[in-house]
Amino acid sequence: MSSLRPLKDNVPPITNLIRLDKHSPIPLYAQLYQQLESLILQQELKPGTQLPTEAAFSEALGVSKITIKRSYMELRNRKLITSNRKGGTTVLTPGRLDTHMFKLRGFTDEMRELGMTPSTRILNRSIVNDRGLASMFGLNSNTPLLKLERIRCGDEKPLSHEVAWYNLHHLPELASADLQGSVYHTINQQCRHRLDWCEQTVEAVLSNAVENQAFGFSTPQPCLLIKRRSYSQDGILLEYVEGTFRGDAYAYRVKMKG
Repeated sequence: MSSLRPLKDNVPPITNLIRLDKHSPIPLYAQLYQQLESLILQQELKPGTQLPTEAAFSEALGVSKITIKRSYMELRNRKLITSNRKGGTTVLTPGRLDTHMFKLRGFTDEMRELGMTPSTRILNRSIVNDRGLASMFGLNSNTPLLKLERIRCGDEKPLSHEVAWYNLHHLPELASADLQGSVYHTINQQCRHRLDWCEQTVEAVLSNAVENQAFGFSTPQPCLLIKRRSYSQDGILLEYVEGTFRGDAYAYRVKMKG
């Protein structure tokens, strides 16, 4: 019989919310960390909730105390929980990643500036023909574009769903380039044209089915939709991207001067 008690009346024990796969290549501590993080960010675990002790949690989940200890350490590093000397662990109010719009930069550089490790999962990479997009790029209607759809992560946590189109007429090198990392770095280092400036809009939207699955949302949640057009120094549109950022983890800061 589990030694864990319900978090509150009519709410099941926390162990009922956790699903660990011992056959997965993802380490157990990382699985637990990611699931607890998602529960905290979605406020299924409210600020002030007491988490089980390492000993009780390890027994209930059938994993080692080292697994629980490392998961809790990651959550403390993210300032999502706090622990006291008596072994009690409490959920904190989650903060948001504070990023800004002062300069043109890609997701990879943004994560590194925040002290996080960026990673990418490519969902789709294809050469497409789209009359409307080709017209926006100022190209003939039959000019092919590179479409790249990715999930962007910081410290292994999915933060954004990004769909981008690239001007292959001016960036032909991208057709065969390795785009697992920073596309901006690839453009600026391998292509004839370089990114120089952009126009960007921010909208409030609800997450779609792809984002719900990627972000671990059970229902559509508020997100930030950022649309960006990036240009070369001589005004050539090189990239158009639509990035949906999870609203429970992102805040944008804009500097203005009167």
